[in-house]
Amino acid sequence: MISRRYLASMVFLVIAGLAPSVHAQQGVAAKITKTKDTLDFHIGDALVTKYHVNGYAKPIFWPVNAPGTVPLTRNYPPPEGQATDHPHQKSAWFCHGDIIPDGIELKNKIKGVAGVDFWSEAKGHGQMVCTFVGEQVNSPTGSSIVTKNEWRMADGTKIMDETRTIHLFNIASDKARLIVVNCDLHASVCKLTFGDTKEGAFGIRINDVINAAKGKGKIQNAEGKIGEKECWGQISAWCDYSGPVDGKQVGLAVLCDPKNAQPTCWHVRGYGLMAANPFGREKHAKFPAMKGNNKLVELPKGEHLNLRYGMALHTGDAEAGQVAAIYQRFVQLRGKE
Repeated sequence: MISRRYLASMVFLVIAGLAPSVHAQQGVAAKITKTKDTLDFHIGDALVTKYHVNGYAKPIFWPVNAPGTVPLTRNYPPPEGQATDHPHQKSAWFCHGDIIPDGIELKNKIKGVAGVDFWSEAKGHGQMVCTFVGEQVNSPTGSSIVTKNEWRMADGTKIMDETRTIHLFNIASDKARLIVVNCDLHASVCKLTFGDTKEGAFGIRINDVINAAKGKGKIQNAEGKIGEKECWGQISAWCDYSGPVDGKQVGLAVLCDPKNAQPTCWHVRGYGLMAANPFGREKHAKFPAMKGNNKLVELPKGEHLNLRYGMALHTGDAEAGQVAAIYQRFVQLRGKE
């Protein structure tokens, strides 16, 4: 049996192994450039991602690139020969598929959704509208920018405000990059209930050439479980999707802050979806890890719910890309953003 002391020492060694790269890359600047419709995130001259504040039903990150400008997420629109299913799964995003506003009449109902659907793009879906973009703020570790979103019903009625802060950290730009997204959800209009659905919340659609259903992609969580069957609906601190793109082994891990108010289950599929979901329960989402738990997350009027996520963009798979060490770095950076 492996002792706890041994495991602790191995984690230390992994983190220590990442440290030289962290220090070696500190001279390469992280920067954010604003355009009319996007925020462009660079490390040096290399594009890491574009954050689209206009043009879609919700803000999205697209493209999302590993070191070497290797595209990690689904191209949109999908090129000829690649999957065209689930058109609402555009690269990388944050939202939820069922938010119930107390006391507000729902004029556009979607089948199977009790409240407002911000996940799909079915007729009557909600819209997340970016209403404010701040200025870039630089720190010794990276750059950040504050945005504000209004979550609106299909008829334009606002049900929630959100302050979203996005950080780009230069942790090891030759091997890995880290994007951190802080979502401050404010029930400014009414009490909100987050419905029990698997369709949420911080999601990515991996590059179609490495989806696991085709046999080229690999899904792995923080417990070392492999594949959709082992990872779907389970609680884990992070989940990783990796595979070969243009002859290079690359991956994207979504990281969940341990101080998030709700544990995270994973809505992860072999066809390429991977989403961290703190709201799904047993009855409707049918997450195995939520057995016996059907208590919905409620946000009283005037209160805030803070959720913090990361995207680790790395070379190699979860082990070679040192995702466990990047996760520890992600935790350590909390409050230093």
